[in-house]
Amino acid sequence: MKKVLLTLVSFFGIAGNMSLSVAQEFEVGGPLGAVNQAGNFVAMSANVKVYGSFHFTESCTFDPERNLILSMNRGNDGGSDDGYVSLINPDGSVHTTKWIGATRDGLELRDPIGSAISNGVLYTADNGSRHLRSFDLLTGAPMASVAIPGAGFINGVAATADGTAYLTDTGEGRIYEISPGGDVSVFAEGAPLARPNGLAMDNDGNIVAVNIDDSAVITYNPDGDVVKQEAAVEGGNDGIIITRTGTKYVSSVRFGSVSRIDNSGNAQIIARGIPSAASMCYDSTQNQLVIPMNPHYAMAFIRL
Repeated sequence: MKKVLLTLVSFFGIAGNMSLSVAQEFEVGGPLGAVNQAGNFVAMSANVKVYGSFHFTESCTFDPERNLILSMNRGNDGGSDDGYVSLINPDGSVHTTKWIGATRDGLELRDPIGSAISNGVLYTADNGSRHLRSFDLLTGAPMASVAIPGAGFINGVAATADGTAYLTDTGEGRIYEISPGGDVSVFAEGAPLARPNGLAMDNDGNIVAVNIDDSAVITYNPDGDVVKQEAAVEGGNDGIIITRTGTKYVSSVRFGSVSRIDNSGNAQIIARGIPSAASMCYDSTQNQLVIPMNPHYAMAFIRL
């Protein structure tokens, strides 16, 4: 049987540079999948549906008011000022290819990585310039841009209703807090952080982080104290979302799985074999997970 070579690329923050590329052969007509933590190839779960996306979508976030998914796209190489934001319908079809970035008009957006929505504002970590950028959620107009001094690889984003934002630095192993006025401070660093990646706010206003170097799921209160530690089934994690019931879902970019963690801390895998399962979002209207597959120019959808 004819074979084709498909390059699977997982991205891990290493001192400001990301790239670990592993080429893997797939037979034509064979299953799409990923290598799990045990080192075994597993085919993609039947509950996962994949739709084409755009150029290297690393994260997404859901706007319930418009019933649209916002996907962050890095552009051509991550260093040029050509990053953009797309609008995706809940069925995986394209609404607007370039909602932010169709014209530059003073816009600077190089390599948008993590993203979050809060109180009418879209936040994204522009790793290409080490800035946290914010945009009006209705119009897409730029609002603010905050430089992160000394950052290595800025990544996951979470935000509160008052405009306070939290940002992981996977390269330097810390979480920043950015005040509504743009002041930057270190919110947390050191163990149990191990190259933190995805961030989310829980229903009590706590900040929850996942690590790419292990399976830890760490909850901090707003003072920066660790108040809970849980674990996904597999490590190498990128994204985390928390539903209104408090259930957590964690995506593993290294091993292609999605773990569900209940309110008692019990974890189980609900989907496997998703290549480069990056920083996902939760579509609360359709009750589905949307998972960017960054270098594969696609997004995976899982109905819950």
